[in-house]
Order: sequence, then C-alpha cells, then structure tokens
Amino acid sequence: MGNELEDFMLESTTIWSFPERGKWATHNPKFRGNFAPQIARNIILKYSKPEDVVLDPMMGGGTSLIECKLLNRKGLGIDINPEMINITKKALDFKCKNDNHPIVKLGDVRELKSIVDSCIDLILTQPPYLDIIKYSENLEGDLSRISDVKKFCNELEKGIQEFHRVLKDDCYCAILIGDTRKGRHYVPLSYYVMNKFLKNNFILKEDIIKVQHHCNSTSYWKFQKRDFYLIMHEHLFIFRKPKEGENVQKIKYSTDFLY
Repeated sequence: MGNELEDFMLESTTIWSFPERGKWATHNPKFRGNFAPQIARNIILKYSKPEDVVLDPMMGGGTSLIECKLLNRKGLGIDINPEMINITKKALDFKCKNDNHPIVKLGDVRELKSIVDSCIDLILTQPPYLDIIKYSENLEGDLSRISDVKKFCNELEKGIQEFHRVLKDDCYCAILIGDTRKGRHYVPLSYYVMNKFLKNNFILKEDIIKVQHHCNSTSYWKFQKRDFYLIMHEHLFIFRKPKEGENVQKIKYSTDFLY
C-alpha cells in the first residue's frame, strides 16, 4: 500500500475498533506494542492543523511521527531507548508531498529539557503498560522495566508535569493506556494514570474505549479454565490544558480523594 489512505473517515463516537491495523506508508504492524496508525491519524486531524508542532515523548516505533509527516505536521519524537531512535529514523525514510520531516531525539519523558515552555500544539503518546512488554534488557530509566504500580505512576507523573509545561494553553494531550491483572485481579492502571493528569491541572475532554484485537495472550487464555474475563480494551484519554485564568470550576471536580 502507498502513502495515501483511501476511504478514511474520522471516528465520531467514543468506541474505536480497528480489526485491521493500518499498513500504509511504512507503518509496521509487527512492532509489538505500537498503536494502530488509525488512532494517530484521528487524533492529529481532530486536534491539530497543518504546520502545528506535535510531540510524541515516548515514540516507540514512530507511528505518530509517520502520520505527522504524511499530514504535514511538525513532528517531534523522543524516546529513552536508542533502539527506538534507529527504528523510527528508518520508518521515516520515505518520500511524500509534504516538506515537514519529523525530528527524532534521544531523551527521557521525565525531563524534556530541550523543549521550551508552551510551544507544543498537541501531545500524542502511548507509555508502556508497566512491564507487560519490556522494551529493553537493562536500560536505566526505562519505564517498561517497572512492575510496581505506584512507582510506575509516580515516575510517569514527572512526565505528565513536563507535558503541562511544554503544551500550549487550550491545547490537547492524548494518551493511550491499558489495564492489567495481578494475581488474577484487575489493576485499573489507566485510571491511576488519568488521576495523575487531573492532579496536575489537566481537564479530561474524552475517554475513548479502544477495542483490542490480535492480543498475543488471548489465544492462550481463550481455551484455559479461568475465573476472570480477558481484558480486550484500552483507554484513549484526551486531556486539555486550560487557558491561563480560565474558570474551570464547572467542568473540573475535586481530585482530593483520588489515587
């Protein structure tokens, strides 16, 4: 398939399902853990405009940056893992009609030192879901090596604080995050992460349920006796950074009781 996606329509509800992961341009459906490019395309088209600066601070295999290049956005990708830098640079090595070529940098989501305050038009990213998929063997600072829920959320919160600093007022941050189980009991990781955003002065714009397909573990558990349901969804949260001085009391509620 070429760079152009035919018959694409923006999603219009809060349930998204993509049984066939997009394969246009250089998108690689075999890269484990990346999100479907349909997600990136929907978010970029709805919450940004051409020439806007779009940041993916945990870019992984570069899905969002490929879409930035195709859609004429100024993509900026950051990842702590040098292997992801190489994978993404190769994925971006294609020609298209737009002039904007994404910038890829090695860095830590918790310290976005190279980015000045209030300069980003849109943040779109997918963090690891604890250590469900380990993206490195022993890379210091790799969030995918953390199995403790509280430690993971506290470390990610440092990144959330950076998101708030670099994002422009009245602009959006989209994050795809899933849940897991420990001891066969449900761990609502997505809601713990959501609460960290609310605590750090973001406002929840949307909670989109993204249906999961082709999960590696599903085929095994499907035929096993079990006392729990298989998790087959993720949450795509869309947060907004309020304008300075904006009265948000009607839409923002107290988070004192939250995790």
